[in-house]
Amino acid sequence: MNIEKSIDTILKVLEDNKALDVIVFEVSKLTSISDYMIIASGRSSRQVNSISEKVTEAAKENGLVLLGTEGKKEGDWVLVDLGDIIVHIMHPDTREYYQLEKLWSSVTIEAEQAEKAEQGQ
Repeated sequence: MNIEKSIDTILKVLEDNKALDVIVFEVSKLTSISDYMIIASGRSSRQVNSISEKVTEAAKENGLVLLGTEGKKEGDWVLVDLGDIIVHIMHPDTREYYQLEKLWSSVTIEAEQAEKAEQGQ
C-alpha cells in the first residue's frame, strides 16, 4: 500500500470514530523517525483508547506494519507507530498542554525558510 493510501485509510478510521481536530504533518525533511505525523483528539480517555484500537486494527487489515503503541494504559495520549506514519491520539487537555502541532508547524516553517534561503530565494 502506498503512503497516500495508508494516510487516507487512517484518516477514514479517525473520521469514522469521531476523532476531533485531525491534522497531518509531512515531517520527512525534518526528522528521520517518520515521514508523516497525524495528530487527533478524542473526547475522553476511553475514546482515545478506542480510536487507537481501531487505527491499529485497520493498519493490520491493510498490511501496514505496526511497530508499536504507547500510552494505552493511561489513555491520555496514545501513540501508534506505523513506521512511515506516527499517529498521536490525545485527550484535549493533554493535546493543549503539549501543543505538538505548534511544535511541528514552527519547525516546518523554519525548515521551509531555510530551504528557500539555500535556493537563494
